[in-house]
Amino acid sequence: MPNKDSASAGLSGAAGGRKKSNGSGSWLKGLITLIIVLAIIGGGIYFIARYAGISGGLLSRPALKADWQAVFLTNGQVYFGKIVKMDKDFLTIKNIYYLQVVEQPLQTSQTGQPADQQIQPQTEQRLTLIKLGNEIHGPTDQMVINRDQVVLLEDLKNDSRVVQSINEYLTSAKTEKK
Repeated sequence: MPNKDSASAGLSGAAGGRKKSNGSGSWLKGLITLIIVLAIIGGGIYFIARYAGISGGLLSRPALKADWQAVFLTNGQVYFGKIVKMDKDFLTIKNIYYLQVVEQPLQTSQTGQPADQQIQPQTEQRLTLIKLGNEIHGPTDQMVINRDQVVLLEDLKNDSRVVQSINEYLTSAKTEKK
């Protein structure tokens, strides 16, 4: 009989050990399930807020603090100006400037050379800052841009070359009006 008791004791001990491991295993499964459910709910809230425009201040306007900003668009165009309004769909910018490539002829000395040895005039490409509004179609100095077309927004430093050029333009425009 001692063999039978020891065998049954061994079985009950083994069964007791399994119950404890099943208990800790179910606790671990519950924790993993809770983490997965919370991740799914959090991801759902993020995507709803992102694409429905419900932000609660978390996904809204970036902190643009400088006087001048650069707006980079998906078509490669860059506008410089002051962002006056921004919501989930549109961005409004005023006092707009943009860069344009201008070809300027280089000065060369061609005197004293035979006609067949004269060099064709060479040009140099330069970036020039252009004020919006002087174009042939006469646009107003304000743009409302679809936020889907905006790649990047940047604050410009007051000592940047663009801001210095804008300030020079504004100064010369004031003196011309007087």
